[in-house]
Parts: sequence; structure tokens; C-alpha cells
Amino acid sequence: MTSTIRRFRHLVAPAAGALYLVLWIVAEAGRSGLVDHVVVVSAFAVAIGLANWMPSTALGLVVVVPLLQTLRLLHRPTDTTWPEYLAIAVVVGIVGAGRSDLLRWLALPVLAVASVAAAWAMVVPTVADPDVWGLWVGSSSSTRSDLAFVALAIAGASGIGWAVGVAVGATWRIGLARVRVVEAEREAEVTTVELHAEQERARIARDVHDSLAHSLAVVVSQAQGAAAIAVRDEHAARALDDIATVSRSALGEVRALVERIQGAGDDARHGLADVRVLVDEMAELGMDAGLEQHGTRSDVSPGVGSAVHRIVQESLTNVLKHQGRTATARVVLDWRGPGLGVVVSSHGSAPLVELDGPGSGIAGMQERARLVGGWLRAGAGDGDHEFVVTAWLPTAPTASAAPTTDRALPPAPAAGEPVGEVAS
Repeated sequence: MTSTIRRFRHLVAPAAGALYLVLWIVAEAGRSGLVDHVVVVSAFAVAIGLANWMPSTALGLVVVVPLLQTLRLLHRPTDTTWPEYLAIAVVVGIVGAGRSDLLRWLALPVLAVASVAAAWAMVVPTVADPDVWGLWVGSSSSTRSDLAFVALAIAGASGIGWAVGVAVGATWRIGLARVRVVEAEREAEVTTVELHAEQERARIARDVHDSLAHSLAVVVSQAQGAAAIAVRDEHAARALDDIATVSRSALGEVRALVERIQGAGDDARHGLADVRVLVDEMAELGMDAGLEQHGTRSDVSPGVGSAVHRIVQESLTNVLKHQGRTATARVVLDWRGPGLGVVVSSHGSAPLVELDGPGSGIAGMQERARLVGGWLRAGAGDGDHEFVVTAWLPTAPTASAAPTTDRALPPAPAAGEPVGEVAS
């Protein structure tokens, strides 16, 4: 749903630009100045169309076009074409609705400069072109008074457009954040059921591995020992060798079966490739979210990839809920150690929901990490309103839920580290 809304929003600006150009052509059809002003109006239409995709370019166009008109490098507006400057209000409104705070506030000085330039092109006469605003409206005021009036009028209309855009953008982002929280809560319910099923599969897998694998290992050992003793009996030695070979093969198949059981579930739907999508979704809501990767990427099993996706998803959802959509979040994937390190750090103090007791999100993340042979810790960071989730996960393709004796886990954070569970 959120992706559909996002695609629809990106189509608004191009549609507005096309509508602006069509309406202007229809309004000016049959008049003598139609061809002269095509370049100006087309430039404004392009600025509107690019306002959401390339806001800096759009802001530049709405300033450059009026300035070129004041220098007589482009045709000045006439008594019927001066409403073309409504494009300034449309562009700053679309930029104001965007998620970039810098560009949103940069639109204010841009509209001021554009308004003055547009007013100059409309009001100040020249010897070659005395047809200006004063003659259109029959004003007896001085050029200076008309210039101030028209500049303030254009700036006022553009300011209203900017304020409407800011209000619409804020409302849209708040609504999208609420939708995202509702979807996350619904998915959390489904995830809880899946997690219980995974826990049961993991328990069965461990039981199978502990009992059957041990028994097969004993059979292999005894068969090999008996074969060494029965060297004089060729048939007995061959039979014992066959038993050892078949038992070793069965032991390998048991281990592979255990790994497939532990990797069952949602690994086909989500993995490491989807982490970037999660970060982009949070950035779309207005959050300062970023993804960093260090080291050379290694192969991971589908279960580990799914666990990473779920951990990052739950962490970012917690940031949105408990620190707000204006929070700062950084997701770091570190491949430089013996496994994959995952760190999600965040700062924010404008929660969307109030804490009503401890939740189960962190416990669920810890269980997901444990099921693939890793660990996870979460708690307050060193700074104010800072929260950090740290996890380690194995990168070997055959990683199982229980760490083997020949591949030791790196230690979890020390007991004195400031970690603890919070609502999620």
C-alpha cells in the first residue's frame, strides 16, 4: 500500500506540469503572442514537472526565467500572459511538500528573488517596450509603487502555495507513518506466529540432531573399529566398511535435513537484498535513515538473510514508533569479522506512540538471532535519546541454529555494557 501511495505522489508533479502547459496553450490559442511565449511557459511547465524529482533544478528554473525576462533575453509577459508566474507558487508548493528540510526552507528566498524578478519584468518599462503593468490596469501610481505592489502580490501568492505544500507534505508523511506502524503491527502478529513455528521446528531439529546424529556417529566409530579388528575375515571387513560408509552418508543427510528445517519459513520472501528497501521506506517518511556496509560481502544462508531483514525491520519500526519520524537512524552491516555484524543506532525524542509496558519485539529479535547461531543485544546508547541494537550472525552457508564446536562465536557484549530491553 505504501509503495502505491509513493508511486502516485511521484506522478503529481509531472501531471501538474502537463496540465499547466495545456491550459496555457488553450487560453492563448488564437492570440498573436502564442509562439513568442512558448519557450517561457514550457520552461515553467518543465520546472513544475521536475519539482518533486529534481527540486533544485526546478527552483533554479523559476528564478532564471524571470531574470532572463528582465534582461530582455526572453519575451516579457503581456496583459494576458502574466498569470504564467503562478508556476512559481506551484513549484515552491511542491518543493515545500517534499521531505528535504534544506530545500523546503531554501524555497523561501527563491520565491522572494523570483517574485522581484517577475515584478520587474511586468512593471518596469523600456524605450523599446513601454507596455507594462501600469498600462494594463490603468494605474496612475509610480513605477516604484507598482513594482513593490506586484512583487508583494506574487510573493504572497507564492508564500501561500509554499505553506499549503508544507502542510500537505507534513500531513502526508504523518499519515504514511501511521499506515507504516499499522502494517508493522499487523506483520508483527504474523511474525509472532511464524516465530513460534520456527522455534518448534528448531526444537525438533535439535532433538533429531542430538539423538540420531549421535547414534550414527557411534555406529560409524564402532564399524570402523570392528573393521580394523576383522582384517582376517575379508567379508566381515567389507560389510563393516559398508556400514561405516552408509552411516557417514546418513549422518551428512541428517545434518542437511536439520539445516533445511531451520531455514524454512519466510527466507524465500525476504533477505539481505530487502534491507535497502526498509531504509528507503523510512527515509520516505522523513526520517534521516541511512545504510552503511563495511568489508567484503560473504555468503549467508537464507535463514541468516531472513534474520537480518527481520532484525533491521523490527529495529527501524521501533525507531519510528518510539523516537518519531524525524529521528536519525543508521543501519551498519559489517562483514570484516568472522561473521556479519549488524548495528542499528538511532536518535530521536518525538515518539508516535506512548510506551505502555515492555513489548516482545526485542525478545523476538534475540530469538531470531539465536536460531541461526548468533546473538543480539539492545539498549540505550551513550547519548541522550539514543538507542542501539547490536547483533552478530554467522556467514557460513551451512550455519545451523546451534553453534558447532569447530566454529566459535565471538563474545556478546560484556555484562557491564548498557543494554536492556524496552518496549517494541
